[in-house]
Amino acid sequence: MRINDDLSMPAAVHAGRLDWVPSPAHGVERKMLYRIGEEVARATSLVRYARGSAFPAHVHSGGEEILVLEGTFQDEHGDYPAGCYFRNPPGTSHSPAAKDGCTIFVRLWQYREGDAAQVVRQPGEGAAAPLRAGARAARVLFDDGAERVLLEEWSGGAAITLDNLRGLELLVLTGTIAVAGETFEAQSWLRLPAGQGLIATCGPEGAVVWIKDAPLQHPDVLRMPD
Repeated sequence: MRINDDLSMPAAVHAGRLDWVPSPAHGVERKMLYRIGEEVARATSLVRYARGSAFPAHVHSGGEEILVLEGTFQDEHGDYPAGCYFRNPPGTSHSPAAKDGCTIFVRLWQYREGDAAQVVRQPGEGAAAPLRAGARAARVLFDDGAERVLLEEWSGGAAITLDNLRGLELLVLTGTIAVAGETFEAQSWLRLPAGQGLIATCGPEGAVVWIKDAPLQHPDVLRMPD
């Protein structure tokens, strides 16, 4: 399966308008944004856990990066409420579940060689980041030099400009933004190759946006199994 696999081209998915698709685990559904592969895949997705659902215990051979969008995601290590961001590096394992249901944004098999940082940011955690013009708050969720992950709040009606030297990936969490005349609302995802900067205008309510500033695929990205 290949979805938005040409990383030289911009990609946009208005996932809030898509239907949920069942996964192999009962009660777990997903919306695929980017994918190369079948059940083992280099992938970016939204995943929804129904109340009381669970996914079998598994090892993340290619690493896992998650932002909790709604509800509380759980595993044997703890609870992760909406707004929580965490990174499970290659070789970690868990048994994910959601007693009361949840929705998450997840990236799989996009780690690079040597990235072994285990990171958990509870809601509101993360160092303050310099505010770009039009932003009213910004936090760094992760930055190791090779990639930088931010959560930013943009003011209503603001014009926002993001430079793009390495590659950009954005997920709108709340509110709306307009880019080149196209409106992006909650659960809209946008990916831009290096050199294509972002110019956005916020709707009157403003917006909260997850941002990754990094190569769209690291040169030393982990190799998937044949």
